[in-house]
Amino acid sequence: MKLAVWTYEGPPHVGAMRVATGMTGLHYVLHAPQGDTYADLLFTMIERRDRRPPVTYTTFQARDLGADTADLFRRACEDAVARFRPEAIIVGASCTAELIQDDPGGMAETMDLGGIPVIPLELPSYQRRENFGADETFYQIVRRLAAPMDRTARPTCNILGPTGLGFRHRDDVAEITGLLADMGIEVNVTAPMGSSPADIARLGAAHFNVLLYPETAEAAARWCEKNLGQPFTGTVPLGVGATRDFVNEVRALVPEAQRPSEAGLRLPWYASSVDSTYLTGKRVFLFGDATHVIAAARVARDEMGFEVCGMGCYNRELARPLRAAAKEYGLTPLVTDDYLEVERAIEALAPEMILGTQMERHIGKRLGIPCAVISAPVHVQDFPARYSPVMGFEGANVLFDTWVHPLVMGLEEHLLHMFREDFEFHDAAGPSHHGGKAVAQPEEAAPRATAPAGTDVVTWLAEAERELKKIPFFVRGKARRNTETFAAERGVREISVDTLYEAKAHYAR
Repeated sequence: MKLAVWTYEGPPHVGAMRVATGMTGLHYVLHAPQGDTYADLLFTMIERRDRRPPVTYTTFQARDLGADTADLFRRACEDAVARFRPEAIIVGASCTAELIQDDPGGMAETMDLGGIPVIPLELPSYQRRENFGADETFYQIVRRLAAPMDRTARPTCNILGPTGLGFRHRDDVAEITGLLADMGIEVNVTAPMGSSPADIARLGAAHFNVLLYPETAEAAARWCEKNLGQPFTGTVPLGVGATRDFVNEVRALVPEAQRPSEAGLRLPWYASSVDSTYLTGKRVFLFGDATHVIAAARVARDEMGFEVCGMGCYNRELARPLRAAAKEYGLTPLVTDDYLEVERAIEALAPEMILGTQMERHIGKRLGIPCAVISAPVHVQDFPARYSPVMGFEGANVLFDTWVHPLVMGLEEHLLHMFREDFEFHDAAGPSHHGGKAVAQPEEAAPRATAPAGTDVVTWLAEAERELKKIPFFVRGKARRNTETFAAERGVREISVDTLYEAKAHYAR
């Protein structure tokens, strides 16, 4: 056991909360102690929701453990039904409550709740994580409520997978719904986000399913394929190439479907424009959930001209497809939920950009490497008020803006450093957008001493330090490390300007 300051996934009952919060008419009764009641914080503050999540807690305390905690659970179920009048309820236990083994699912099924369907959740808190919890919860809801029925007269589909706290799920759904409409295909149900138990009951009316997020809906999609006779798409439409592949996959399922317009697509032109050519070959490291990492790696290499130097995921359930995808890039992927291991991998590879999660954004700040977020876990800034999908053709435009801007800002920073002695750009002038003057930083009076791992102390002469600052900040760290390694291997104790350029020539071969 080790203490974790950050975690990529919460316990599985948080995944169940994400499903319940995305739906309407469904209520989650959670057997949990005081202190595990953090759904309000997660969904109202981070996701900027305008209403509370549909979760009722038993909120037992230490003094209740000597009494009947099962009775607390029964009262919580009855109160939730009386107050919220849900169409269905799901019941389960938090990771702490699981230890007292009250079996909330079994208790709820024996209660008379006025004919409301009760769906028990068995989520092993100490073996599985949040994405599994969402996938299993949605699967159990579909398994209980969906049933075979006649297909709609016109071609329709269900969109499966979007949940609360998902990365750009709200806008992805709108974009893909519009894309399908351009093809002449209506969306029968979008679930779990935006659906009710009554909507789940009519899933079987659609001709096929669109699986947008395998992490949270693959089990349900496979159940629908087997029991409702609905095939599902396997391509996640993230990026230009993947969106075109998705369109072709849908047209194979519905031959009469039209080809959608690409009039608003700008990424290919942007990526091949003169302003973007200096980005070609930039080394990027990707980390997040496997679905977004696999799709983003294809966009990075094939559509923006980056070099994928490393990739990984934190959800072990999808490690196999990630390993298969990584072979195309000649890489061995990193599969871990330890952010310190991810940080060590990034530091060792010294990429020029990170495409990751909120965690990697913090890692990038510490290492001085630009980072763009491509996957959950995310923070409040990744739930923008504007329309900002990452899937479909408009999503491809958003990806270009989101990924390229950190590098463009790096170039701007480099230019400011180049002209730092100019009367307009010197340090004392301060940033113009701050409206004030910065305090001039004195030049370093003494050479800087550094101690790379496994080497003796190496000293940077003042002139070499000044020359190093002319290198763009997003590759400066790598240049410093390479120079120090070059000097240490040759027994050089003081790094001069000549040493810096000798090292540059050595590593450029």
